[in-house]
Formats: sequence, C-alpha cells, structure tokens
Amino acid sequence: MKNLLLLLVFLLSFSISAQHNPGKTQNQFSVSFLLPGLEYETVLSDKTTIDFRVGTGFTFAMGKSIGTQFGIYPNFHTQYRYYYNFEKRADKGKNTSNNSGNYFALNGGLYGGKPLIGEIEYNMNYGAEIGPVWGIQRVYKSGFKLDLHLGLGYSFNDLGNSGFSSLISFRLGWLLFN
Repeated sequence: MKNLLLLLVFLLSFSISAQHNPGKTQNQFSVSFLLPGLEYETVLSDKTTIDFRVGTGFTFAMGKSIGTQFGIYPNFHTQYRYYYNFEKRADKGKNTSNNSGNYFALNGGLYGGKPLIGEIEYNMNYGAEIGPVWGIQRVYKSGFKLDLHLGLGYSFNDLGNSGFSSLISFRLGWLLFN
C-alpha cells in the first residue's frame, strides 16, 4: 500500500510541475453522472496525459447461494495515458479536440470495502488495483463525454488477498472546463 501511495504522490507532483505543451492533448475537468465523480486530465506532452478521478464504482455479483447483489463504492483512480491515433482521426476529418481519441494507459486505483449503497460488503477496509488498459474517449462539441477502458490487472487488499482481475470502466459525463 505504501508503494502505491508513493507512486500516486509522485505522479501528482510530476503532473503539477509539468508545463502545458501546446500539442494534441489538452487539460480538462469533467463530471461523471452515470456513477457520480470528478475527473481532471492534465497534459504531459503532445500525446500523453495523467488522468485523476475521484468518485464511485459499481460491483455486481450473481450466484445460487447469494442471489443478485450489487454495491456502489468510493474510489480514486489515476491513469498515465498515451493517445496513439490523433493523426489518423484528423486525416479522416474526425474530432481530436479535448483528447478525443484512443489510448493505452497504466491504470491504478484505490477503493473502499464498505458500500455507499448496496448489499455487497467486503471484510476489507480498502482494495487496490493496477494494470494496463486500452481505452476510447470521445468529447463532443456539446461537452458530452464518453470514456470506456478495458484491461487486465492485479488487485490486492489490506487482508492480504490478491490476484488477477478485469479492469473495466464505462463513464458518461460532461466537460466543465478545459
């Protein structure tokens, strides 16, 4: 846990000290409304950003012994993103503003074990995950934002449990400032 926190502090301090590089990527602040949250994406270079999100996450479970259950949990995520298809999108006349493109990212997250809403209550106080993801982000002229990422990561918690897990996120939101 200490190593993950040190990594997050390093990434945060690096992004604060990075100067804006007038290129393809842009700083932006947005709000998610499907699962409430706030997100800030800051420029590191023409094709790279660091994305910080604080908000809520969703878990769904179903089985014969437990029936159908869900939980909504507080979480914090950060991603180091590399956008790889700006030129291809621009050549086709597609939007690349506000980081509208596809990306590869290193994803890291922390989440609580007690749900804000729902039945699934974990014995742990916190869990964490880290792993690579592929994502797609689109921001439309109206400010509407769609972001989806998929990947495979490594998860662990304060009880010593660990293992591989899927990293899936789908967010709908609104660009507030950029």
